[in-house]
Amino acid sequence: MSRLLSRYSGFALVLLCHAAAVEAYCNKLIVTADPAYPPMHWYDGEHLQGASIEIAKRVLDELQIPYEVRYVGPFARLIKLAERGEVDMVATLKKTPERERFLLYTKLPALSNPVAVFQSREHSFFFQGRDDLVGRKGGITRGNMFGDDFDNFLNTKLNVETADNPENNFNKLKLGRIDYFITGYYVGMAYLLKRGDEQRFTAMSPYVVDTPNYLALAQKGNCSDKLEAIDNKLAQLAKSGVIDELVKLSFAYWKAHPTVVEK
Repeated sequence: MSRLLSRYSGFALVLLCHAAAVEAYCNKLIVTADPAYPPMHWYDGEHLQGASIEIAKRVLDELQIPYEVRYVGPFARLIKLAERGEVDMVATLKKTPERERFLLYTKLPALSNPVAVFQSREHSFFFQGRDDLVGRKGGITRGNMFGDDFDNFLNTKLNVETADNPENNFNKLKLGRIDYFITGYYVGMAYLLKRGDEQRFTAMSPYVVDTPNYLALAQKGNCSDKLEAIDNKLAQLAKSGVIDELVKLSFAYWKAHPTVVEK
């Protein structure tokens, strides 16, 4: 009897392991993105839109990988879900050592994201590089990271405060509560187009950093084994000019429909 029970227990364990493997199979890849970073990615109240989303969809369509584009809330929540493996792909974001603990990045960037210093034309100051920000009060959007060594420079050399979104930062800049606002050039210009405020503010040259943005898969997600195929397809689409065309179309769509739902 004990031998029979032992055999039964072993068989049950095999069934449980098989069930777990089936459950973990990548039958639908969940794609999400920052809902407030146009024109790369944004939430319009119904759907996630933008260049990052279109690139991810094109890659997955060509690979015939089933997927769902899902709005999951603000960026901070998105990152927590990715860390837990409750979403499979983040489209797109910067590579940082902290994020590499739980995300797998494609080798090839999907997008380039130059980071600019925005000033009010009414309260402008001399700027030729990041050292000219030292001693002044700046703003960034909560959760933003800029990559390279600029994050370290910002944390050790600069006096910056955070706000929930670019809209709040531009309002603070307009009122003179901060001297500058650091954000992605494209997202900054997108918000200014939405506000009709292109003449009130200016993006300074040079950029403080030009960071690549990548498609990333959650290490604990069910689809992490698709990374190599996604990377290869991304390289093919970039070489053929498809990625550049998707970016242009998405930026044009944003200019015609500049709506972000802050949630």
